[in-house]
Amino acid sequence: MPALPSTNPNPTILITGANGYIGTWAVKTTLERGYSVRAVVRTESKSASLRELFGNYIEKGKLEFKYVEDLTKDGAYDEVVKDVDAILHIASPLPTQSSDPQDTIPPAVEGTLGMLQSALKTGNNVKRVVITSSTAAVVTNDLEEARTFTEADWNERVIKQVEEGGSNVHFFLFYRASKILAEKAAWNFYNTNKSSIGWDMTTINPPYVYGPSLEPHIASPSSIGGTQQLWWNQVVDIPSEGLTKEALGIKGGNTWVDVRDLAEAHVRALEREGAGGERIIVSGWIDTVNALASPAIQPVLPKGYPELASGEIPYHIRVDTSKGERLLGLKYRTKEDMVRDIWADVERRGWSEGLVKKGSVAGL
Repeated sequence: MPALPSTNPNPTILITGANGYIGTWAVKTTLERGYSVRAVVRTESKSASLRELFGNYIEKGKLEFKYVEDLTKDGAYDEVVKDVDAILHIASPLPTQSSDPQDTIPPAVEGTLGMLQSALKTGNNVKRVVITSSTAAVVTNDLEEARTFTEADWNERVIKQVEEGGSNVHFFLFYRASKILAEKAAWNFYNTNKSSIGWDMTTINPPYVYGPSLEPHIASPSSIGGTQQLWWNQVVDIPSEGLTKEALGIKGGNTWVDVRDLAEAHVRALEREGAGGERIIVSGWIDTVNALASPAIQPVLPKGYPELASGEIPYHIRVDTSKGERLLGLKYRTKEDMVRDIWADVERRGWSEGLVKKGSVAGL
């Protein structure tokens, strides 16, 4: 079914996790598309950056805020989903270094189900719900052979790893397990209640998300957080002795997407009729190794970054991105564009002094 009814001249989109890295770009993209946005954050103080960034939209009545402190509380979203036309559910627990899987997995599952239950109960105008999942719910790492993954794949192995290892496994596996269990719970809810709901559902499965940040106040590189922190640690602020492929986690291969392309994918998933009822991988670059080994990228990486030759890598993990390109018409930014724009962000924040060790990132 069409996500946004043509009879409504001013659709309102509910966005959870609106103050996060992905959420802020989603708010920006949605507003610039002409929609009204109801942004959900935990507390009023969490809305400060959004108010600073999008004050003109607030003045025009195009952006409003709702506060949901406990996303897992029964009925937490009952009031905020009223009178909205579509939902972007981006909020989810981020990886932490907790040794208890209960700190990550139940909140992800309960928060997602709570949103869907509220959409069923009080979201009378909702036509589509788009949920941010992850390729962590798709891709099985640590394989001993090359593999291309599609939307038909589920990372069942990580669930077994967490069940068997409990607090003894790496905390990032808790995050991976939370994404697959939350997405499976969402699809089960949707399929079980399909006959009684007036909306359809789409899940977006991105890999590592990189790109410039809209957050106006980041104290230092050490407080960036999330996948941006990975980029900073691995590509910008590396040890003077350099990094090994093992330290980069290259053996298994990873995929990337620019945060701006991901935000665009979310909005298109609201707009495209064919996206309803679909699981869609959104990934700009099929393989990290190939991206970093590109002759166009090597000259701009800091000194000490390993020279990568694809022939030296045991195997690559790849994802099939054809579905997203077909259903959403996605055209991704190039890796060169993303590197250039991240570096411009680094310079704008005054973090670049002393970091250019090889080539000229800014002049790429």
